[in-house]
Amino acid sequence: MKEIVNIKPEDVCILGATGSIGTNTLDVIRRHPDKYQVFALTAHRNIEQLKLQCVEFKPKYAVLPEAELAQELQSFVEYKELDITVLHGVDSLDFVASHESVDTVMAAIVGAAGLLPTLAAAKAGKKVLLANKEALVMSGAIFMDAVKKHGATLLPIDSEHNAIFQCLPEHFVEKGIEECGIHNIVLTGSGGPFLKKTLAEFPAITPDEACAHPNWDMGRKISVDSATMMNKGLELIEACWLFDVKPEQIEVVLHPQSIIHSMVRYNDGSVLAQMGNPDMRTPIAHAMAFPDRVDAGVAPLDFMEISQLTFDRPSKERYPCLALASEAMKQGGNSPTRLNAANEVAVQAFLDEKLGFTQIAELIQQTLTSTEYAEVSTLESVLAADKEARERAQQLVEEMTA
Repeated sequence: MKEIVNIKPEDVCILGATGSIGTNTLDVIRRHPDKYQVFALTAHRNIEQLKLQCVEFKPKYAVLPEAELAQELQSFVEYKELDITVLHGVDSLDFVASHESVDTVMAAIVGAAGLLPTLAAAKAGKKVLLANKEALVMSGAIFMDAVKKHGATLLPIDSEHNAIFQCLPEHFVEKGIEECGIHNIVLTGSGGPFLKKTLAEFPAITPDEACAHPNWDMGRKISVDSATMMNKGLELIEACWLFDVKPEQIEVVLHPQSIIHSMVRYNDGSVLAQMGNPDMRTPIAHAMAFPDRVDAGVAPLDFMEISQLTFDRPSKERYPCLALASEAMKQGGNSPTRLNAANEVAVQAFLDEKLGFTQIAELIQQTLTSTEYAEVSTLESVLAADKEARERAQQLVEEMTA
């Protein structure tokens, strides 16, 4: 008779638990309590959602950015008699992301704020599920070096990068794109909610319109990035680092149905595509269980319900942010860092109704041309470039709204 071995569930730290990626990750965990358990949850300001998550998943740690919010959560967990340690501040994010008990870190904090804790997880040799593309956009070489040096496992969560990962051969990391017979990578994008809107209508686009994505349920910042296709530009930069390819080896294709999540072209004429319903639980479950597969709660793709799959080339006139991102990656150095910083400031100004939709790309362009290019070799140089670009972008916002 075989001895039954009880395998301990993986301890998961979720950076950005109350966002769309975080809540979808928790849904996958909810479906597989024998495989995963929550070690730590972090949130920005959505404390009410975090309270509900604490009650259900009972993490060992919960982290918020400010002492006042942490005190409110502390009072709540004491009232509920929950055995949860409440922490606050940037250092606490690094602490839970690199904790010795953690097996897997879901890096889902949006924007530059996610860089340091994600890097801490990589340096601690964790299995890092990367949904925070800015970690690679800002510090690609530094981050990838940390992954290799400390033996971390890096798995992409963006649906496009996860699709590419699934379409690549197992020996890709060792051999690279040329030796694997790969012609290029095809990065698909929906084109956002304004694919058919005339360019003359763009200046009047409102934040609510930009956040109404036709296929995906995302946060407001990422939804705006999707509308401008900066999201695709950041994904292009991320793909270059993840798969060790040049921008010229990546083709961006508009695919409004969001059924094919990305493709890989091979030299023999084959094209491998990963397909599925537009639901982030699919790439999350794939990465969490890799190399195995688990139920994600996503309905199987019904080909009889798909009327058509269409493709087109994105135009520079409609999507100038995509061109800006591609050029920044070609320039290298601190250009991607400055691009990302300017975009975060511009998008927030648009959401605050200080800038118009078309002014997002204008502000990014002006920030890039009025800040200094430099090579980056340290985290300090990355953070300095980020700070300079944010300050300049904020000055431009004030000038544009004066």
